[in-house]
Amino acid sequence: MHPDLFNELVRSRRSTFPDQLQAGKKVDDLIIKEILINAGWAPNHGKQEPWHFTVFTGDGLKKLATFQSDLYKELAGENFKEITYNKLQQNPLKASHVISIGMKRTDNKNIPEIEDIEAVSCAVQNLYLSVTAYGLGGYWTTGGITYKEEAKAFFGLGKEDKLLGFFYIGHIAIPSTGAFRKPIEEKTNWINE
Repeated sequence: MHPDLFNELVRSRRSTFPDQLQAGKKVDDLIIKEILINAGWAPNHGKQEPWHFTVFTGDGLKKLATFQSDLYKELAGENFKEITYNKLQQNPLKASHVISIGMKRTDNKNIPEIEDIEAVSCAVQNLYLSVTAYGLGGYWTTGGITYKEEAKAFFGLGKEDKLLGFFYIGHIAIPSTGAFRKPIEEKTNWINE
């Protein structure tokens, strides 16, 4: 691969929010599998591969929507917001696929938990770059039920594991516009003496 192609891929990556996706237009499951294989090539300490994905599509999207909106309603108490509840019910149905992003702790307790979380974050970056390469939209959300202990079992996660959010994938109906990054010089120190 020519470096310019990779530079263009990285610099053209954008988040595509659920309202920007073309509801009802499905991405081929074989493409989703390729995207997940790419995610699995992320760097990780000790070759532990701590990521755990659950893919929702078709009627599975309704199952996810019902689970997360009902759990939110159950746990929110006086902080309940109808708008949040409705988004949790409706947003998954706007995507072709929603992938839960889990971090499963490995048997190797010499690896700090943060390094497993970092490895999963690298896997998510591979998801982002892959959907960009396929001309699809993607979005990593950590809202709703993401950090609720009560949610983990639904996604095949245990007590020591973490639910780190959801990755939405679909065909783009409304492209993201405008992107800005500060000059890298503002974020970098060079020490060469």
